[in-house]
Amino acid sequence: MTAVETQVSYSNSYTIQHEEAYMTQEDDWDRDLLLDPAWEKQQRKTFTAWCNSHLRKAGTQIENIEEDFRNGLKLMLLLEVISGERLPKPDKGKMRFHKIANVNKALDFICSKGVKLVSIGAEEIVDGNGKMTLGMIWTIILRFAIQDISVEETSAKEGLLLWCQRKTAPYRNVNVQNFHISWKDGLALCALIHRHRPDLIDYSKLRKDDPIGNLNTAFEVAEKFLDIPKMLDAEDIVNTPKPDEKAIMTYVSCFYHAFAGAEQAETAANRICKVLAVNQENEKLMEEYEKLASELLEWIRRTIPWLENRVAEQTMRAMQQKLEDFRDYRRIHKPPRVQEKCQLEINFNTLQTKLRLSNRPAFMPSEGKMVSDIANAWKGLEGVEKGYEEWLLTEIRRLERLDHLAEKFKQKCSMHESWTGGKEELLSQKDYESASLMEIRALMRKHEAFESDLAAHQDRVEQIAAIAQELNELDYHDAATVNAHCQGICDQWDNLGTLTQKRRDSLERVEKLWETIDQLYLEFAKRAAPFNNWMDGAMEDLQDMFIVHSIEEIQSLITAHDQFKATLPEADKERMATMGIHNEILKIAQTYGIKLSGINPYTNLSPQDISTKWDTVKHLVPLRDQMLQEEVARQQANERLRRQFAAQANIIGPWIQTKMEEISHVSVDIAGSLEEQMNSLKQYEHNIINYKSNMDKLEGDHQLSQESLIFDNKHTNYTMEHVRVGWEQLLTTIARTINEVENQILTRDAKGISQEQLNEFRASFNHFDRKRNGMMDPDDFRACLISMGYDLGEVEFARIMTLVDPNNTGVVTFQAFIDFMTRETAETDTAEQVMASFKILASDKNYITMDELRRELPPEQAEYCISRMTRYIGADGPSGALDYISFSSALYGESDL
Repeated sequence: MTAVETQVSYSNSYTIQHEEAYMTQEDDWDRDLLLDPAWEKQQRKTFTAWCNSHLRKAGTQIENIEEDFRNGLKLMLLLEVISGERLPKPDKGKMRFHKIANVNKALDFICSKGVKLVSIGAEEIVDGNGKMTLGMIWTIILRFAIQDISVEETSAKEGLLLWCQRKTAPYRNVNVQNFHISWKDGLALCALIHRHRPDLIDYSKLRKDDPIGNLNTAFEVAEKFLDIPKMLDAEDIVNTPKPDEKAIMTYVSCFYHAFAGAEQAETAANRICKVLAVNQENEKLMEEYEKLASELLEWIRRTIPWLENRVAEQTMRAMQQKLEDFRDYRRIHKPPRVQEKCQLEINFNTLQTKLRLSNRPAFMPSEGKMVSDIANAWKGLEGVEKGYEEWLLTEIRRLERLDHLAEKFKQKCSMHESWTGGKEELLSQKDYESASLMEIRALMRKHEAFESDLAAHQDRVEQIAAIAQELNELDYHDAATVNAHCQGICDQWDNLGTLTQKRRDSLERVEKLWETIDQLYLEFAKRAAPFNNWMDGAMEDLQDMFIVHSIEEIQSLITAHDQFKATLPEADKERMATMGIHNEILKIAQTYGIKLSGINPYTNLSPQDISTKWDTVKHLVPLRDQMLQEEVARQQANERLRRQFAAQANIIGPWIQTKMEEISHVSVDIAGSLEEQMNSLKQYEHNIINYKSNMDKLEGDHQLSQESLIFDNKHTNYTMEHVRVGWEQLLTTIARTINEVENQILTRDAKGISQEQLNEFRASFNHFDRKRNGMMDPDDFRACLISMGYDLGEVEFARIMTLVDPNNTGVVTFQAFIDFMTRETAETDTAEQVMASFKILASDKNYITMDELRRELPPEQAEYCISRMTRYIGADGPSGALDYISFSSALYGESDL
């Protein structure tokens, strides 16, 4: 009987596209029907086992693959089992034409599935042609067991090979490159089993030099635990130079189908693990933010009362210690908190970006811990801090002034009390009652001189009272002692006035008794007393303490001192004239033989007193010169410190401003990629960090100035506070700008935006950023959207504004603009996807059990789900069942899906 060639042509696109692949009958069956005996043996065993693995579902099997398919009945039954479809009713006769009809029904069914049969006819199958029968079975295996295997858009043989390669890639001594010699040592089969069921095989104990043992282990485990019948012989595979590819493919395809369900569960578990990992990381970031915010706010809460404490110390040393403590706070304690505040803002922005990219609801910190709350607290701290420093400097100046006034008060009181000593007893004497006429007259003149002296000292008493009043006004700590001392002097002065008036009255009563007066004594007394007072004032001025803060002030004192020195020649003439009176007295006494008592009845001042004080004045003049010159040197040193600080500040201030402008230009530059921007910003950050030494030097110069009590500097408009604020703003700006670029990179990578798209977005944003401050107002933003093709109505634009400006700030930032442009097409996990993954793990149930979670997920993720899922309330669930549907919704901030 001639062979009947059955060929079926279909326009099916898949068949046409893969005509040279594995859906067509291979050329092996067209080459004179030749088949390697070893291969034929392997195929016969493998194909028989494969057929029986399906026929046993129908309660039957085959013994001889050539004989048992000859009548077509079991062949039709096999096709019904593997396809799940019904074939035409078979002919029941046992004649040859009945058998051919049944086989043709089977072949027609195969062709109806898009398979082209070449050189295979029903007569060869009915006649028991082994090679044709094996070819037909291989065609069936290709169509129903291998064709539907697809991995990364490859199918059939390539798909199955790629699947094997991926699953065995981590295993040592396994390198799957084909379906023949790559499987000879049995390690590849064992690796496939271990990858999916590590509990069945201890892969670490397998040896490459034991291929038969490895193969038999795989065959036995697969048959016992995976329901995959033994289709090959280990000895045949090992002893054949090149095992039959079709036999190996048939057997391996059984593993693919056996593990397909596990693959689906693994994919679902991986998706869930990914989502849970994102959630856990976000929760950790939230906890870190809360902790850092609490610590920073607590530090601010503790620090503000310290800065608000304005209770002044009573001594200069104690106030200077307060100033030193404040400097330590500015240099040591505050800078780390500035960095923490900046890092807190960066962490908050990064967290919100991650939540937005993972389609999670925005993070809302605890009450009172918003970034704005921390900014307000920080602003309050800096306000109190500025007031505290001003108060410290004011108090130091006040104490300095107080110390100076107190010392001056003490000095003037000492001189006054030295002068008043014994004056009350002298004024209380009644020596005039027993005095002679000459003596009375002398007492009268002496009293007149005393009154002149008393009037001359009135100015000092007024100065003492004025100093005491100023000390009270400046809240001097020992004001009570000063007041008591001043009151004593004033009371004494009033008493001296009263006593003086009483003595004058007494002397005036006997004034008519005075007839003569020694004019020269009187003239000496009258000239000597004012001159003596002038010398006392001169000595007081020459020894007077002074405090100055500038070259101009000390120059003013030097000028006054020079003017005083210019009066010395005239004073010396007065001294010589006064001494001439005394010499005239001596001359008259010597000429007329008058015996002098040696005491001027009108004054206690002697020529020796005048000479001694004059020598003292001349001695004090050069000392005063030296003191003034030393102060000049100190003020010159202070001026050098001012110029030194100003030179640095005038460089650092503009440098900071320049860097701020350059950084702002980098943030809107579209010439390069985000990575290039990041590199540029990192270089700026490196340069800024390296520039810190200049700030430290300026801080040192500032400290030297304050230690020298320098509180003004006309050579620069930059104060240390201005430079500090600028420096802190620069550090904050570079950190924030780097964070913004990092978030743009994070957004670009997460959203799949190309560099060209990002540059296009940035160019559009920059074009409508009229103020060049990195923000657009709503009108500019609307114009930008229209230029990019958006058809905007009022309602739609209002909706978009709620997305890009949720806090209603009235501006749109570049980050918000990028988020909007990418939000609509973003490929992120959704609550529906996570829910579908849980449904797979739960075997299509509306609930999932703890055991299922622990079996399908890693321990950490499983316990995370168990601790957060609510109990399932449906009647169809067992006790302890969990509600994965509400859990999936909660992950994305949705109350109901």
